Amino acid sequence: MSYPEQPIGTGQVPPVGQHPPQQYRPEQYPPHQQPPHQQPPHQQPPPQYPPRQAAAGSAGPALLGVVLLLPALVALILSYVVPTFSTVLTSFRQEDLIRTPRSAGVDNYRTIFEDGLLSQIGLVVLLALLPLAFALVLAPLLALVADRAGRRARLLTRAVLALPVAGYAPVAMFLGWRLHRSEPEFSVAGARLELTWVVAATSFGLVVAVAATAFLSALRRPESGRWPFQAVLTVAGFVGLAVLAAVIQIYTAPALLTGGGPTRSTVTPVLGAVQVGFVTFRLGVGAATSTLLLVMLGVLGLVAAGLLVVTRTRIEFDGWRDRPGPAPGPAPGPAGGRSGLLFGIVVAALVVLLAVFAWAAAPWLRYAFSSPDMPGGPGLPEILVDTWLPPLVSALVSVGLAAVAGFGIGALRPLGRWSELLLLPFAPWLFVGTGPLAIANFKWVSENDLLNTFLGLIPPVWLSVPALFVCTLLFRGLEPRWRSDGDPARTVLLPALPMLAAAVLLTWLFHAQQLLWPLLVAPSLENAPAPLLANLWAQQFRSSSGESLSLILPLPFLVLFLLAFVALQVGYLDRLAVRAGRSSAEPVPPPPGGAG
Repeated sequence: MSYPEQPIGTGQVPPVGQHPPQQYRPEQYPPHQQPPHQQPPHQQPPPQYPPRQAAAGSAGPALLGVVLLLPALVALILSYVVPTFSTVLTSFRQEDLIRTPRSAGVDNYRTIFEDGLLSQIGLVVLLALLPLAFALVLAPLLALVADRAGRRARLLTRAVLALPVAGYAPVAMFLGWRLHRSEPEFSVAGARLELTWVVAATSFGLVVAVAATAFLSALRRPESGRWPFQAVLTVAGFVGLAVLAAVIQIYTAPALLTGGGPTRSTVTPVLGAVQVGFVTFRLGVGAATSTLLLVMLGVLGLVAAGLLVVTRTRIEFDGWRDRPGPAPGPAPGPAGGRSGLLFGIVVAALVVLLAVFAWAAAPWLRYAFSSPDMPGGPGLPEILVDTWLPPLVSALVSVGLAAVAGFGIGALRPLGRWSELLLLPFAPWLFVGTGPLAIANFKWVSENDLLNTFLGLIPPVWLSVPALFVCTLLFRGLEPRWRSDGDPARTVLLPALPMLAAAVLLTWLFHAQQLLWPLLVAPSLENAPAPLLANLWAQQFRSSSGESLSLILPLPFLVLFLLAFVALQVGYLDRLAVRAGRSSAEPVPPPPGGAG
């Protein structure tokens, strides 16, 4: 028996005798027939949409999706592929930017292992243990209790989680700790211990905030009404891989706290590559370390991308408002008492979170409200321009290209249900930061005479691969609404705009607070951004350089980011749900042999 095709977006229902059999699957209905008091408003399943059917001319959107992906591919080649090949090529050479490079075979790789690369990897694994515990134990527990405690507790949690993200200023925190303490004579064990606990303390708030935000979205009830095990496990796997990748590339903490000493006992792989490449001018040896880092990060990125593809993860928007449900207020009887207890636990946990963040940031925050002290160098307007404008250019371009490509993959679906496979070419660089590609990018800037220039200060990232993944998952979750409603502005563009704003703000803040790239391309004080200037002044004028920490993340910028992130958390991110598995909006494959 054949069934007439239903026009997409018309809202017309075929005659009773012509419904496709899969639309009457009984297991789809019971969750939606439960009375409102059994499903809180924020956990009610989203509206169901008719299955998307292929329409005539569907090759047009697919072709458009491929076209929209092309700019991102070009940016990927320029930002990641070419520097990666340059790094690999340099790793097999003896190169120092002065003499003519010559072949070194595998000598550089032999050298890095003799210099203790395995010890460096062991150190970053040690540094990652506590942040992983924060992300995979404390964050999901906080999210679970906040979700069970009700909407008020959930929104309060989201608002508080915005503070550690808005206060992301690693250079200010680590410089504050270095200026705050005396200069002890470290033993090897003492230096590693201090580095471990300072990294754990300063990263606690940020790691918990980012991970708990993801888990809160994963805990929103799926269409089936069952507990979202698959979504939670997917988020846990992705977050764990991201934390591990971030700690593997750590540079700022050991560079500012211990300098890699004593006897190179606190050297991390990126710090070691930078010291070998730019202090002893053995670029080939530094590139060998970077190449092995790129291999490790590439594997982590491919595993993360495979996890998202296999689990069919998507980000769904549940509307700007909760659907009608029970009247607000505590439930009567034991349920109301349990809700109050959970709310109290949430408040206590948030107080602890804020207390730890304030204690870890105290050496910096004590100067955050003071007028900046500038022992020498450029004036305040020049410092602000060099600090915030170059990363803003990179953020706008990299997130913009990611959004266009994400729309092409997630909404236009060039490969149908397999469209997310188009993310795999980008996956090896999903977690790659500035450090592993620093030597190749520095060589390009130096060869093009861009040192000590505004263009040289722009981070060499023209595509945000993390933003590409997020946008793809979001547009995939919005696509059924678009196919059902037919209005892309209302169903796709408007729900995606806040996510783009969040991605731009996060990328902007992250790049503006980096130390490594300005250190390489701005050796002159006249073009140095605030994190680099504060570090130089701390080395030269230790007794009077504390006030310069307020330049790194000025109070107006801190307030701006805080207000923006609170608004996004409460007004937008709370409406997003991370879901995995088959969506109810997807058509069910027909049984073998057809339906009778």
